[in-house]
Amino acid sequence: MDITGFSMDYFSLKGKTAIVTGGNSGLGRAFSLALAKAGANLFIPSLTADDGTTRQLIENEGARMEFLQVDITNEGTPKLIIEKCLEHFGTVDILVNSAGMNKIAAFKEFDRGKWDPMLQVNLTAAFEVSHEAAKWMMERREGKIINICSMFSYLGGLGSPAYAASKHGLAGLTKSFADELGSYNIQVNGIAPGYYATELTKETRNDPVANEKILNHTPANRWGDPVDLMGAVVFLASRAADYVNGHILAVDGGYLVR
Repeated sequence: MDITGFSMDYFSLKGKTAIVTGGNSGLGRAFSLALAKAGANLFIPSLTADDGTTRQLIENEGARMEFLQVDITNEGTPKLIIEKCLEHFGTVDILVNSAGMNKIAAFKEFDRGKWDPMLQVNLTAAFEVSHEAAKWMMERREGKIINICSMFSYLGGLGSPAYAASKHGLAGLTKSFADELGSYNIQVNGIAPGYYATELTKETRNDPVANEKILNHTPANRWGDPVDLMGAVVFLASRAADYVNGHILAVDGGYLVR
């Protein structure tokens, strides 16, 4: 056993290309920037228009970014994403399935109109984009797929059964694909963020009762900052994680242990 060859270069993504779905806003933007800081070029398919903010952050790191404004749930879009990435960069080394949505409603009002879009974005699209990316990765016998799961990959979803179901499903998909693709040297893992201070959680953070409930359940006694997730995505995308497969990494300030 030779351990002398290890270096911090194991964490470098120089020369790699990463696709980050939904990587133009929210936590997706943090994932995109983290990968760029590690040396990767970015291909970002997103429903959110490119206003130049993410591009500037990435190009400031000396990385390239290409953008495709699409609805990833449309038929044929997952295949198009891979084709366009290959057209621009010639490779797909890393896929981060970050695009997601959540709708909350009382039990009696939660119908298929709320259920279907969440399952399509959070689970079906992740399956389809991963399936298309894996075809390329299998030929090269190398690749990383990272699914952005949730605390609701473990817990119930009060007011949002579709979100909980889709994130449980995404954790299961992660493990299934890890099993399927491991022999091709493709590692498939997940990241489960805890409660983060983003625009989407602003209303909850401003509610004293809800805010206190979450902080009392979090040993770190604070909301997560998007920067707390950036090291995790770089690690799972890098050579340092070549023997990590089928794992869901909770980055939650200890939420799950309390």
